[in-house]
Amino acid sequence: MEEHSNLVLVTWDFTDKSVFALEHAINIAKVINHDIALVNIVKKESEVADTEKSIAEAIREKFENVSIKAKIIVRAGTIFTTIAELAAEINARMVVMGTHGIRGMQKVLGSWALKVIAGSKSPFIVVQDSPKRDTLRNVVLPVTFKKENKECVNWANYFAKKYGTKFYIIKAKNTDQSFIKGVDSNIYFINKFFDSKNIRYDIQTVSVAGDFAKETVAYAKEIKADAILVMTIIANTEKIPVICINPRPIKLGGSFSASGA
Repeated sequence: MEEHSNLVLVTWDFTDKSVFALEHAINIAKVINHDIALVNIVKKESEVADTEKSIAEAIREKFENVSIKAKIIVRAGTIFTTIAELAAEINARMVVMGTHGIRGMQKVLGSWALKVIAGSKSPFIVVQDSPKRDTLRNVVLPVTFKKENKECVNWANYFAKKYGTKFYIIKAKNTDQSFIKGVDSNIYFINKFFDSKNIRYDIQTVSVAGDFAKETVAYAKEIKADAILVMTIIANTEKIPVICINPRPIKLGGSFSASGA
């Protein structure tokens, strides 16, 4: 995993959802000893200065009793490119985004969110509510037949080191042999990596074949998970934070590779 700056990027638009994102980011920043950069996207350059002042006033109380520093970044542009570009520019450790954290957008858990996340090297943590806990101790990791599942392991290792995270691996039930082979290959790879890093984990198979995303959310609710670690955005009515790792080629070091060799 490449070197990142000591910044957690938070999308901000003065809504309750962006406040939730900031609260999650502050909890994360405390643990990993990072500062926070808040980003707001405006339409015109002439709006930048006033928006910076408004953000500073809106967030002032959140930073009164913490040692974390806040950096305010306001850019003219579009959400589909500017957020990912800015995350790359400052080499953000991660991006925390509320589900309605961009003004004018009706939903984050849809195709536009994927456009925002696409191309980003930083993981996105998508939140829908204020933090229930200040930790990421229990995280659900759904595994399918797709090879991209193997790309999550370095970030899983990062969270395990910082939080002592235990991962609850859940795999879909299926009768298709090619599907089963792909899932088993991914499970074998992830287990081997986790064992080599002393990462705690359990493995469960969903009881019935069906909507795997819904089954994943239901399982996360059952175990009171702090988050779900996935390779794409999934909507969930339980308002469980989703850590989204954008699929891309990665180097895993040692004998591990994205192909599982």
